[in-house]
Amino acid sequence: MNQHRYEIIIWWSREDEAFVAQAPELPGCMAHGQTHAEALASIHTAIELWLDTARELNRPIPEPQGRLVLA
Repeated sequence: MNQHRYEIIIWWSREDEAFVAQAPELPGCMAHGQTHAEALASIHTAIELWLDTARELNRPIPEPQGRLVLA
């Protein structure tokens, strides 16, 4: 799995009863997991898929700002 430099935010969602992970620099890029580690692994997969799709559709890919990584 590639390590990305995109900001990742992880929080516990009572509503979903899961950890939710978000890459806010990539619109709509979110994932979840039953543990913090699962959510982190899932968001890395989601980031890869987001980037692959953007490349396939010739859409711009934001440069990572590298502001915050919660792990």
